[in-house]
Amino acid sequence: MTGKGTSIPTASLIDISVVVSEATPAWPGDTPYSCRWTWEMARGDSVNVSCLTGSPHVGTHADAPFHVDSRWPAADLLPLDSFTGPATVIDVSGHDGPVTLASLGVPAGRVAGGRLLLRTGRCIAEGPFPRHWPSLAEDTVRELLAGGLRLLGVDAPSVDDRDSKTLAVHRALFEGGACVLENLDLRDVTPGDYELIAFPLRIAGLDAAPVRAVLKKLVRT
Repeated sequence: MTGKGTSIPTASLIDISVVVSEATPAWPGDTPYSCRWTWEMARGDSVNVSCLTGSPHVGTHADAPFHVDSRWPAADLLPLDSFTGPATVIDVSGHDGPVTLASLGVPAGRVAGGRLLLRTGRCIAEGPFPRHWPSLAEDTVRELLAGGLRLLGVDAPSVDDRDSKTLAVHRALFEGGACVLENLDLRDVTPGDYELIAFPLRIAGLDAAPVRAVLKKLVRT
């Protein structure tokens, strides 16, 4: 029981994961999500048991360094501490070209907990696979890494441009020891500081892993 005029912080969870279904857009040419039923109660079986197929890049996921270099670690070796802790959400939806440090408004490249989430406004939860989306300039990535960046998340399908063949942003992040989240759903998230919880599934040898990502913001009541 609290005295009059006091306040108690309560945690409010915001789910920033894309709902995955057979309608969820996959990267063009990648394997889409699908589901079939091994056993089904509607057919007289005692339980419902499903079987899933599809690329781990469909929906919200964490890329592994192995995604861009076969010599680098796979998804089961991703460091869990990078995927939980303070994070800053910044809206870059008005940008058409490469996003610079100045346009991010991040002093000395430092963000809360070293975790940066970009709201590009090109989320696949809207329906169609987007043709373009804002992405960080390579110099900006290096400046953020120098400022302690440990995770970059985007609500777009990739941290690189759609047409990129070199995946320079991926490579710079992984070489700098940072992690990658893609296909977040930040449509209803107000820019600001949050606590991120976004653990990748521990599946051996994969180039990416599905993630259930949430943000937590303390609300005074």
